[in-house]
Amino acid sequence: MIALSRETGTVGGSGQPCAPLPPRFRAAVRPGPGRFRVPETHEEHWTGIPAPDRKQDMPATPTPLLDASGLPAGPADIRLIVTDMDGTLLDDAKRIPDGLWPMLAELRRRGVLFSPASGRQYATLFRQFEEVAEGMVFIAENGTYVVRDGAVVCGKRAAYVERTDEAFLAEVRKYYVEHRIVEDVTAVDDEMIKVALFDFGSAEHTTAPALAEFAATHQVVVSGEHWVDVMNRTADKGTALRGLQRALGITPAQTMVFGDYLNDLEMLDAAEWSFAMAGAHPEVIRRARHLAPSNNDDGVLRTVARVLDLPYDGVRA
Repeated sequence: MIALSRETGTVGGSGQPCAPLPPRFRAAVRPGPGRFRVPETHEEHWTGIPAPDRKQDMPATPTPLLDASGLPAGPADIRLIVTDMDGTLLDDAKRIPDGLWPMLAELRRRGVLFSPASGRQYATLFRQFEEVAEGMVFIAENGTYVVRDGAVVCGKRAAYVERTDEAFLAEVRKYYVEHRIVEDVTAVDDEMIKVALFDFGSAEHTTAPALAEFAATHQVVVSGEHWVDVMNRTADKGTALRGLQRALGITPAQTMVFGDYLNDLEMLDAAEWSFAMAGAHPEVIRRARHLAPSNNDDGVLRTVARVLDLPYDGVRA
């Protein structure tokens, strides 16, 4: 992963006028020889998984969680729970709900697999779940890096940045525990799985449109308010989830998914139990089948408890 940044009105904080992407990075994400290249297709990392038909018929308005008519009575046959992290499982202070840990123990006892799915780096996710990581599946880097019990399915090593100012590095550290400051990211001896651009303004309205020309050959995903990821064309959380479902023999009807932002859309399409968080991006709410309480109200835990008939005391430290 290579993390770049874009400040309002400048490129990388240099004071230069805005451009879609600095020329050497534009060359990097285009097809061509050399080590520094984002693969065009997910199959270059994970073979045998066809690109899915991601769209499915969705209700015009998601069913609110607390509307009993929207959910079947009694515990559902759920075998896999996949949740985004920021804006979904984590509250706005980036905290994991205290109630998750006893719930994970009960899910494991029942044979239900729990998987965090994030644009975050695998090392960051592993550190957050290290004490309960055994048997857990991590979907990292927006689906380009999938790990279970230490076996890498697809993906590579670290994050590389050139900027050294604290404002930028503080944002990098939130998502990339394993990151290195280098003089020239194009000279790094690693295989890059994505290029992430940080926008101090609005990534959706400023940086993403400037990268539109890459959409024909690569996946350009707004992964948060300030981040845009450029990845191989068929890499996304949904592709990773569908591959996981096939590998484990789990159906969409046995899969529960939670998300709040645009990089969660394909993942929501891969599950019949798809939940948008209250306050999610409007397109996420439109695509999900149900609406869960907000991340600040322990929406993931409350919903899992409701659907699987689990105890939940709703206590947050």
